[in-house]
Amino acid sequence: MSTKTVSKFRRMLGAATGFLLAATTLVAVAPVADAAVWQPKVPPLTTPWTSQVSPTNALPDYPRPQLVRTEWQNLNGVWEFAGAPNLNTPPIGQPLPEGVLVPYPIESALSGIQRHEDNMFYRRTFTVPSTWNGRRVQLNFGAVTWETRVWVNGTQVGTHTGGYDAFSFDITAALRTGANEIIVGAYSPIDGSRFPIGKQRRNPGGIWYTASSGIWQTVWLEPVSANHIKRLDTTPDVPAGVLDLVVQGTAGQQVRAEVLTGGTVVGSATGTVGGHLRVPVPNARLWSPSDPFLYDLRVTMGTDVVTGYFGMRSLGKAVVGGVLRPLLNGRFVFQLGTLDQGFWPDGTYTAPTDEALRFDLERQKALGFTMVRKHIKVEPARWFYWADKLGLMVWQDMPALDAVDDTPAASHANYESELTRIVNQLKGVTSIVQWVPFNEGWGEYDNARIVDLVRSLDPTRLINHNSGSNCCVSDPEPPNGDVVDDHAYQMSAGTRLPTASRVAVLGEYGGLGRTVAGHEWQPGAGFAYGELYPDETSLTNRYVAITEEVGRFVQTRGLSASVYTEPYDVENEVNGFYTYDRRVLKMNAAQVLAVNQRVLARAAGTEVGRGELVSLRVTTPGFTNRYLRHQDGLARTDVDSGTDVLKQDATFWARPGLADAACLSFESRNFPGRFLRHASWRLRSDPNDGTPGFAGDATFCARAGSGATALESSNNPGAFVRHYNEAVYLARQGGPNPWDTATSFAADTTWAATIPLWRSGADLPLNTARSFRVTTPGFTDRYLRHRDGLARTDVVTAASDALLKGDATFVVRRGLADPGCYSLESRNIAGSYLRHAAFRLRLAANDNTDLFRRDATFCPQPGATSGSVRLASVNELGTNVRHYAEEVWVSTNGGAHPYDNPASYANDVSWAPTTPWTP
Repeated sequence: MSTKTVSKFRRMLGAATGFLLAATTLVAVAPVADAAVWQPKVPPLTTPWTSQVSPTNALPDYPRPQLVRTEWQNLNGVWEFAGAPNLNTPPIGQPLPEGVLVPYPIESALSGIQRHEDNMFYRRTFTVPSTWNGRRVQLNFGAVTWETRVWVNGTQVGTHTGGYDAFSFDITAALRTGANEIIVGAYSPIDGSRFPIGKQRRNPGGIWYTASSGIWQTVWLEPVSANHIKRLDTTPDVPAGVLDLVVQGTAGQQVRAEVLTGGTVVGSATGTVGGHLRVPVPNARLWSPSDPFLYDLRVTMGTDVVTGYFGMRSLGKAVVGGVLRPLLNGRFVFQLGTLDQGFWPDGTYTAPTDEALRFDLERQKALGFTMVRKHIKVEPARWFYWADKLGLMVWQDMPALDAVDDTPAASHANYESELTRIVNQLKGVTSIVQWVPFNEGWGEYDNARIVDLVRSLDPTRLINHNSGSNCCVSDPEPPNGDVVDDHAYQMSAGTRLPTASRVAVLGEYGGLGRTVAGHEWQPGAGFAYGELYPDETSLTNRYVAITEEVGRFVQTRGLSASVYTEPYDVENEVNGFYTYDRRVLKMNAAQVLAVNQRVLARAAGTEVGRGELVSLRVTTPGFTNRYLRHQDGLARTDVDSGTDVLKQDATFWARPGLADAACLSFESRNFPGRFLRHASWRLRSDPNDGTPGFAGDATFCARAGSGATALESSNNPGAFVRHYNEAVYLARQGGPNPWDTATSFAADTTWAATIPLWRSGADLPLNTARSFRVTTPGFTDRYLRHRDGLARTDVVTAASDALLKGDATFVVRRGLADPGCYSLESRNIAGSYLRHAAFRLRLAANDNTDLFRRDATFCPQPGATSGSVRLASVNELGTNVRHYAEEVWVSTNGGAHPYDNPASYANDVSWAPTTPWTP
């Protein structure tokens, strides 16, 4: 995104903030502690906001946007600090030797401590404004890891356990006139599998990161009435046109709730604390990623007045286009997300400023994402506000107990207690669409009971019992979850299909890495979930290749969401779009945005995979095993019987429209030059005669159908391709023909554009010997051969010896992993096939493993020269067999390796099948 666009975006965002944040402009920052001195440490990396942090502006923003009071006192700033052997002896009245900047975790550079302590004390003084006299005073904590004990003026006012939920203490009885002393003790041993810690570790390394101990979210004071509001539980009821509001607070009190937009009250209701208030929201404007509209909320209980906000939207799941899908506002909206871990090089768990917090989400939205998976961490309330405001759906993970299979039974009570509080605290967040209790089985136990627990707390959202349940130490799937979630990082194999009760998602993929000098946590130590890419071009190309496959899986595998790892590097894990310091975007933004938009378009049905082979599957329930195919010149639908002819007849090239390049024409895969066209309302396959009339009849425009693609005629607007009694017609709902009937019209005119039933775009003669000649100019006397177990190219002539000729001859076999593709068996070593391993093409005996079969299967596509073929790997996505400096590799154009060099790529991957040197 250009600087000009960014500025415009932020101006629009600022103008839209409106009622909510206006209420927070009246606050004052409290004085700093008496004698402590804060000396920031130097982080390995600084962010653009590091230098903006100081004792007077440490996260000065009101921290709880959904329950705002105009009077408050921020206690962020410099506190006195000391480590301790335990929390049993608070240093009451005793100055502490160090200065710590609250609320940055003590391991962070911004805290000024930059070390871990299991036990620690914080101390400062504060003065209560005289204008608060006669009211109760609440001391509020956004979050503290893990056990917290608080003393005010020597009196213990409360304790709390849990590292991710907010909590408050009424400290009124302990206050005195003038200066008041507050001491906070925190116990944070991190390791030990006793309570949720997410990815924090005492000894970070690999995918485990620096701990965040002690106070890590804002601390503040506010006055409240004796009868006051504690929480607003908001649940939009879109069908009823109301907000279902439960006000948590002093029991038995009357409350009044008002919904506002632009300062105008549009609905109100009265009731009692704990009851369900049905607040009208007439003609509700629904919240979505494309229109993240928020209503303001004002609730009054006597003299206590709070403001907040909410979005009107509905969630659920239903069969759409023949597939179980998650719903937003009654529609399937593909959830294109990132694995957002929420770590910072200067503040560890805590963003340096609110602008930085917003930036993280703002940049992801600008790259085209519609969702964020908040990975085993819970963010401050302002992070969720920005997700709501910017329009990013959120999957909320529960921080893991540990990454082991079985955690101690004693830890389960801590886990469930904190899980319950987190769900209750966050269930009013508009953007959260899914709860994720476990990840890859880490600390997983009693998963069916945990799903029931979460559903009892919040029945409105889908529950993904365990993201990556195909992986690692995961327990068997319970019967009651809503999601089938696979982790498949390089997208080389298929994801599991949805079931009758579970939607299918790709909970993690990608993990593509690149280091950028000067922006590394530990120079030279960076790693990724695969190979490191040397530059922006190669990294972007790979992202585009694997994300295009995500798009294909939307209709082929019934995929409803994807989560790319990850938006920002984290310490030595360099998988981010951005470096850890948020200073360098490592991919090409325009290309990332473009491919993301193509995935969303495929899900919406407005794109089918232009320039690719596709098959068109029926989406009408009860008929989803049928495909559009041509037979004897006419189009019809048939069940995939597995025969070569049917698969080929049901495979088409999606070409730019003959009459309108913005639309599509479908060329037969096995009869080049023939296109699907309508004639007398019947769809048929005919040779292109070059006339404008044919071009119009053979051009169709992809429209959003019922969960997939509707194909509208270019020259007969309002008429769509429809299956009817096995035949296929151009139909117009309510028209005069039998196939125009309104019954099942939307489903019958919706087609899922899938990975083709016949994946080869070019043919090879099955069970016939062939040799493969290089087509690159200057090297056309060289042939593909094997020698000493490796593939290479050598000059072969009539005078060459018999061994060389035999090594340069292969028998074309049906693909070991896909019958629509091919495998190449050695002519002179029966049972051995060309396969790739570590990208190098080699000859090996078939061991009949799934990996071997996939590595030895190639799908020919038309090459760069007439009659040549490009041998595309089934198992290494986006690669083709290429000769490079006499060696032969599976190579991608512009990839990470020397043999991925784009120079001469098209010719180097094109091979001419010829008469075999050894028949």
